[in-house]
Amino acid sequence: MAVIITGKYLGNLRVQSTHPDSGTVIETDAPIDNHGQGARFSPTDTVVAALASCMITVMAIVADRNQTDLSKVSYTAEKHMNTEGPRRISKIVIKLKMPTELKESDRKKLEKTALTCPVHHSLSSEIIMDIGFDYSA
Repeated sequence: MAVIITGKYLGNLRVQSTHPDSGTVIETDAPIDNHGQGARFSPTDTVVAALASCMITVMAIVADRNQTDLSKVSYTAEKHMNTEGPRRISKIVIKLKMPTELKESDRKKLEKTALTCPVHHSLSSEIIMDIGFDYSA
């Protein structure tokens, strides 16, 4: 099934994208280091946020099936751009803060699930991925 997202250029290096079913709108802005104002997520910022949110979403699907509470899960993410060659994401660092009370067997299952999310599988293998799970939340 295809999802058809619509969008339009707003000027000043900003683009507005609209989700077809919900009407939710996302506006992006070029980053300061690439001629933009940095007033919104850049397109590459949304890639990193998509990866983290996809990982949490697929973990939550598994957790719901097993009646495991993931309401305390949160993340921090870093995006690193390359400094040579074509402009692209060179490294992504994601730290997922997980509930301390998760059993070891659940931890392993959820970590494996997170690393098999669709966004992770869609990104270039040239991007360095540093993904960690912190069970002190």
